[in-house]
Amino acid sequence: MSDDDVEPATYQLVISVDARRSGEYDDSDKPEMRRQLYGVVQPSFAKAAVRPADLHLEDRGDGVLAAVVATVPPSALLGTWLVEAHERLRASNRRLARPLGLRVGMHIGPVRADRHGVSGRAVDLACRLADCQEARLALDAAQADLVCVVSDLLYRDVVEPGGWGIYPSAYRPARVPLKEGEVTAWFHVPDRGRPRPPAAAQPPEPAAPTPAPTPLPTPSAAPSAATPVPPPPGRAGITVGRDMHHHDRPVYTAPVHFGDTHTGPAPRREETGNE
Repeated sequence: MSDDDVEPATYQLVISVDARRSGEYDDSDKPEMRRQLYGVVQPSFAKAAVRPADLHLEDRGDGVLAAVVATVPPSALLGTWLVEAHERLRASNRRLARPLGLRVGMHIGPVRADRHGVSGRAVDLACRLADCQEARLALDAAQADLVCVVSDLLYRDVVEPGGWGIYPSAYRPARVPLKEGEVTAWFHVPDRGRPRPPAAAQPPEPAAPTPAPTPLPTPSAAPSAATPVPPPPGRAGITVGRDMHHHDRPVYTAPVHFGDTHTGPAPRREETGNE
């Protein structure tokens, strides 16, 4: 196949496997770490009935990249392959002073192959999920051997319906920021039940409730015309009939009239028998 020859894209399930804190291994320790990695991954594909012709396996130094053709049921990889890989990893870690931890990212979609390897958005997303900070935090928080992170599409299409070794209730969603933007991913730590949300993905603490504003005092009803209003301090008040007159230190220099004014004859007083 020449550099210009690229096979048509085919629908494949992509698995990216990364070793935890591989940069902390000394050069003398890395060959053993890689032997353990391949001793976990390769036999697990055979256990899931994946034929060599249906598998592309690519070395990544501190991990591997696998692409499996669509003729292999995705449920076999999320079920049998993942269960077998976890059991083998756990068994090999028992005899190690420094256990190997693996982060596994999975997605499904179109994949193109050339003589150098495979490419496509499905490959990019699987690698991003395995390498994301939330996967690192989830693996450390659970103190586990393995964490699996699947895309939302793979969860909806394969995990949610269930199957052998696949338990939807053991997956927990979280929003994951990636280079291409934020996506929803589903986290699963085998044998640990539903994992706690990664620390970086936990929602912020709810803000303290804002106290309700103190209601303003309700204005008292305006006094009716029949209700006399007392004068303020220092003022005099005189009530004549229905009228109330306020006077502030009054000085009168002419006759002053209070009350109603009648321009006709003076009202007649009623006779009483007592006069």
